[in-house]
Amino acid sequence: MTLRAAVQMDPMDAININGDSSFHLILKALERGYELYHYDVRGLTWEAGRLTTKAHRILDAKREAGAHYEFGDFVTLDLGRDVDVVLMRQDPPFDLGYLTGTWLLERIRGETLVVNDPVSVRNAPEKVFVLDFPEFMPPTMVTRDLDAVKDFQARYGAVVIKPLHGNGGKAVFRVDADGSNLGALVELFGQVWPEPFMVQQFLPSVAKGDKRIVLVDGEVAGAINRKPGEGEFRSNLAVGGYAEATELTPREQEICDVLGPELRQRGLLFVGIDVIGGEWLTEINVTSPTGIVAIDRFNNSDTAGMIWDAIIGRIG
Repeated sequence: MTLRAAVQMDPMDAININGDSSFHLILKALERGYELYHYDVRGLTWEAGRLTTKAHRILDAKREAGAHYEFGDFVTLDLGRDVDVVLMRQDPPFDLGYLTGTWLLERIRGETLVVNDPVSVRNAPEKVFVLDFPEFMPPTMVTRDLDAVKDFQARYGAVVIKPLHGNGGKAVFRVDADGSNLGALVELFGQVWPEPFMVQQFLPSVAKGDKRIVLVDGEVAGAINRKPGEGEFRSNLAVGGYAEATELTPREQEICDVLGPELRQRGLLFVGIDVIGGEWLTEINVTSPTGIVAIDRFNNSDTAGMIWDAIIGRIG
């Protein structure tokens, strides 16, 4: 099938060509002969009922440092008429700029498929959507109230505090059971971020890894186990964690079986969930999920191909 796709993502110059999931999807699309375009969310323009953007045709891409892509000239795309699918792949922050992008892309619904569905992405930020599944979560609180945090920490001992809309393991802090620096940390979060933050019981089993499981249209595509680097408790690859091959535990499969139909119904076609210790669901990543390069490397799989096949299935 000939497919025309526009990829809304960060500038190509700065991506990690060996680990970036969007680049992995681009390579697979070009391998299949799809017509592919790259554009920046800041280039979206709406006028008289049409959503357009300046974009570059992606002529070539390869894993060769310094020469990993070749662009054609700028063209103007009508995203409702000129492409079959838009991949919304720019990294957070999940701020008003990000939200505005979802509002604009929502306006081409019925003309062009957007992956993931912008309405569902807007209504399912990673650390909020997960609250719909408390039966799989560790003890969790969302708050800005220092007294509430102190009470939570007194009941559960060591805790982890993280921004509600952060990504990549940034600004994630562990507070030990003695509560040292808890007040100062809550004060800092209150000054830096306008929204509440998340507090969770620290799970010592994170030392065994934090599993990233990728679901494609509600079905498990594969998983990797991410382990913390030396002197770290965070296992995110972006902050020094490392990946290893893995399989799902029965509890993890149960989590996926429950989440799958909900993800499919919401149009969340490419999702990465995080599970600690084989049993505790901590995040449902829908904005710009990662991990498929490592999954394919360890499992000799083709997750990127599965995602494009699911897109074609949705387009019909």
